[in-house]
Amino acid sequence: MSAVADTVVVLDFGSQYTQVIARRIREARVRSVVLPFDAKAAEIAQLGPRGLILSGGPSSVYDSGAPRGDAGLFGLGVPVLGLCYGMMWIAQCFGGRVGSAPGREYGRASVKVRGGRLFRGLGPVETVWMSHGDHVEAAPAGFTVTAHTENAPVAAFEDTERGLYGIQGHPEVHHSEHGAQMLENFLYDVCGAKPTWTMAGFRDATVARLKEEVKHGLVLGALSGGVDSTVAAVLIREAVGERFRGVFVDTGLLRKYEGRQVMEAFRHLGLPVTGVDASERFLSALTGVTEPERKRRIIGGLFIDVFTENAKAVDGAEWLLQGTLYPDVIESVSIKGPSSVIKTHHNVGGLPEKLGFRLLEPLRELFKDEVRRLGEELGIPKALLDRHPFPGPGLAVRIPGEITKERVRILQEADAIFLEELRDSGWYERTSQAFAVLLPVKTVGVMGDGRTYESVLALRAVTTEDFMTADWARLPHDLLDRVSRRIVGEVRGVNRVVYDVTSKPPGTIEWE
Repeated sequence: MSAVADTVVVLDFGSQYTQVIARRIREARVRSVVLPFDAKAAEIAQLGPRGLILSGGPSSVYDSGAPRGDAGLFGLGVPVLGLCYGMMWIAQCFGGRVGSAPGREYGRASVKVRGGRLFRGLGPVETVWMSHGDHVEAAPAGFTVTAHTENAPVAAFEDTERGLYGIQGHPEVHHSEHGAQMLENFLYDVCGAKPTWTMAGFRDATVARLKEEVKHGLVLGALSGGVDSTVAAVLIREAVGERFRGVFVDTGLLRKYEGRQVMEAFRHLGLPVTGVDASERFLSALTGVTEPERKRRIIGGLFIDVFTENAKAVDGAEWLLQGTLYPDVIESVSIKGPSSVIKTHHNVGGLPEKLGFRLLEPLRELFKDEVRRLGEELGIPKALLDRHPFPGPGLAVRIPGEITKERVRILQEADAIFLEELRDSGWYERTSQAFAVLLPVKTVGVMGDGRTYESVLALRAVTTEDFMTADWARLPHDLLDRVSRRIVGEVRGVNRVVYDVTSKPPGTIEWE
């Protein structure tokens, strides 16, 4: 990416796939920026976009409270592509007719193509993922219908003179067989965007920007040892050199031996990091607390307190580095208008003004896979970059109910066995995130001819590309059997192991 990389703006009308659209654009090596549906045309224009994509959404365009974008965006002189709700809003704006579909389409649908720039190079019948109860009954004057399905007379349309395009379905999801080609036709052919978005370019541009922004003062980084904060630290060090200092707070809620391993990794990377053992303070503050959001807020608040205490000892510190990612922002702040906040993320919000630092979030517009590619560009060892994500609140969100030192010990031991077996079997690399959860449930068991009444442990492993959606990993039965037998046999306090087969959605990846 260069400083003038071509950009396509995605306006979010509340679709569950909005971030998938943004990622697909980036996979085509074009920069994408997500804005809320009601972003003003003037704000959009400042980004100098090559084109706009209007996402889908759960509303009906003819409802009185339906989200509507700024009409001025059609006067920006750039092509506009509407997907599902976005297409229907375009139709409504230009005099078309939208109504409730007599035959709703959910899932794969066969789209019969009549031509058009979006379908250039594709066949006469395409498989596209549909998810709609409304449809365009009649296209606006001046538009050409370029595709239809059995239930949707206008499955796609275009007005090349005014640069307006629409697809009823969702080419951004993998279930749309040639969806990537449809989006690339819009990006390259219609918008004329150049594929220049790369992590090498992002690195160069970000380092140059940080050098300009952080001309004096020390930068402090609250490091967890995870991929995000480590990549952010190495990146900022490129910009400010020896003016970086890291603080690693051991909350007592880390995985087994993790505190020691993390500090060793920092030494290998040449990062100046101070380790602080605050485990007793965190465990004491969490005594008797069971509500998930309260746990997160206690941990976040105490983390800031501990970090601040140690930061005061660093003369000249003016900046605070955080490894915030795009999904962190999305799950914490409702940029989608009609969407809702799922949970408070540890990397976003809540930093009190009393810190007195200016915030640096150089990874804020990146997805997890992009952060790993950036880490490769920065020369960070693959063993560090391929580590599974670990939540900021640590094992606290993997212990539903009250957190005690003993329950943390049980979970650490069981989790270590699970991860060891995954690595030994080659399944660690084949899963995106895997961990154990200690449930606040006890069951009767039999061990050594004696009755036991001990805890239930759940295993969780998922596969995902972007962590916005995820599917449960189909681990081999013999692997699960081996893990279960080892945990029950080696970890005192557990007599039953279960496996979580819930995808995201409807569940989340973490349990709390």
